[in-house]
Order: sequence, then structure tokens, then C-alpha cells
Amino acid sequence: MKKYISDLRLVSTEELSSDYFLMKFTSNEPLPEMLPGQFVEVKVDNSPTTFLRRPISVNYVDKETNELWLLIHAIGDGTRVLSALPVNSIVNMVYPLGNSFTMPEKASERLLLVGGGVGTAPMLYLGAQLYAHGFHPTFLLGARTASGILQLEHFERFGAVFCTTEDGTMGEKGFVTQHSVLASQPAFSRIYSCGPKPMMMAVASYARKNNIPCEVSLENTMACGVGACLCCVEDTQKGNVCVCTEGPVFNINQLKWPI
Repeated sequence: MKKYISDLRLVSTEELSSDYFLMKFTSNEPLPEMLPGQFVEVKVDNSPTTFLRRPISVNYVDKETNELWLLIHAIGDGTRVLSALPVNSIVNMVYPLGNSFTMPEKASERLLLVGGGVGTAPMLYLGAQLYAHGFHPTFLLGARTASGILQLEHFERFGAVFCTTEDGTMGEKGFVTQHSVLASQPAFSRIYSCGPKPMMMAVASYARKNNIPCEVSLENTMACGVGACLCCVEDTQKGNVCVCTEGPVFNINQLKWPI
């Protein structure tokens, strides 16, 4: 897939919760095709401690408005500077990078999309693409507290949404792998996940024990996006690979994660 280096214009920034921002960008030209699971590398100007681009998942692509949505967790100097940019700022990006989630083959498949924190970002675009192809995915979103459940109204456009929070302020109390929807019948036939590594490992363990195909999107530090800096190396069944070029999406059978 062709890669682009483009200047995009910031259309709007919405603070969804403390430190979480939805930023929408547009271009004078039609945005290129982007697949669910892919990411962009964002150049952050005017941040003296930010020397490399920041990798950010594609949250959504609105073809009608020609907008690229990015969900930003402002926890470092680079992302804080980015989230504070005024509307109409010009931001340079390299995109689309990485591979994508595998689309299901059978219309009858029951699909579960599990996201935690800012890891819910690629689940929205994946859900939108699945819905556009006639599927009705189930979303399972996890967070520490209700304020961490992000973009709920957007997820509800594409499928049934279930939530867990560690403090019980929204949905069921506990972790995503403890939600009662996992005991539903018939069982899910395919699982996709992105979020904190412990959460994804727990989802992967559940999938393996139940013989359910599962793909996860890793959030390793991908500073360059082209496999040059070796910041994002992951030990897999075929040895060390760069997540930015071999991933970020992996079938769990490719990973050396414990069951």
C-alpha cells in the first residue's frame, strides 16, 4: 500500500475526558485508503523534548467530510503539545503505516471487538468497516472508571456495546475478561483486541482456551514507523520483528505470550 507524507489541517479538537482528546484532520486532497489497524506517524513541532514522530492509531476515516480522526492520550510532552494545537494548525503526517486486521470470511461469524483505554481507537474504525460489510460486531470496552469509556455514542452506531469498569461506575465491575457477555451462546467466532498489554494477554488467553481465532494490535513504541529505529521490537514465534512493519496487528499464535 502506498505511503504518503502530507500536511493535514486540524479541523477540531474535542476533550473527551481528562487527558483524552479527539482530533480531526483534513486535507485539500482526498484522503488515501486506510485500513482498520493501521497507524500514522505524527510530527510534533515546538516540543523541545520530542525529537521523533508519534505513532497514533487510525481512529476513524470519514469519507464524506474527508476527515481523519485521531484519539490522543496526552500523557507526554509530545502528545500534550499536539492536543493543545489551535484549530487550522498544519500537522505533518506519514500514513498509512503497518498492516491491518483480517476481515472475516463468513457472514454468520459472531465478532467481538475488545478495547481498553486509548486502545479502543482502532476498534471504532474496525467496527465501522465491519458494519459497512454487513457484519454486526459486539464491542466490549474496558476502563478504570466511567470517564475512561470513550466515544460510546460512536461505537453504538455499529453494534452492541458492553462495558466494564474496575470501580463499577459503568457497566459491569471488573475486567473485560470477566464480563458476562463472554458466556453468551453461541460463542464468539472471532476476537479482535487493542489496549494495555496485560488486558490483551488476558483476552488472548481466553481466546486460546476457547479455540477462538484472535488478533491483537500491539502498542509498542514505534518511533519511526519504517523498521529503522528498532524501538518496537517484539519477540515472536519467528524471532524478533519490528511491530511497525510486521504489525501492529498480530494473530496471537504468532506471539510468545503465555496461555
